[in-house]
Amino acid sequence: MKLPLLRRRHARESGNSMIETVMFMPLLILLLVGTFQFGRVTFLYFQVHKTLYGLARLVATRQGANLCDAADPEILSVKNFALSGSSDGTEPLVTGLTADLVTIRLERQEADSAILSECECSLTGCDISQGGQQPQFIVVSMPEGFQVTVTIPYLLQQTVTLRPTVRVPAGGL
Repeated sequence: MKLPLLRRRHARESGNSMIETVMFMPLLILLLVGTFQFGRVTFLYFQVHKTLYGLARLVATRQGANLCDAADPEILSVKNFALSGSSDGTEPLVTGLTADLVTIRLERQEADSAILSECECSLTGCDISQGGQQPQFIVVSMPEGFQVTVTIPYLLQQTVTLRPTVRVPAGGL
């Protein structure tokens, strides 16, 4: 008499387990997809940051390049090489990252203070071609940002703007 009662009780408990599993499965899938999207955005940020760091180092160590002229062929070649691995810039290493999104800024420490400010491209500033002094830092940034779309099916689709900035000493020190 006790044996059939135990079987009925076991069947009832396994039915409850299945209902609980079905109830929590969407939440677990949502957490898994959210974790994947967070990891993807983090990976893209560090990939873009590393690319900008490589560009900053190449620009900082480039001899004879006119850093004040954005259309300087040497600077364009370095930008394309850092962003695509080739000097013509045909296929970017990071999808959507183009040379137009990246800006290069020259900085120098102000006299008698620890404040860094943008160095003007003039004779008294950082324009080496006009006899100015070399900048102390090269800053590579993306003022408009890098757009990444985060998608969680049936719940969220949002664009996140990444704005990495890299500052390296000029001259490759």
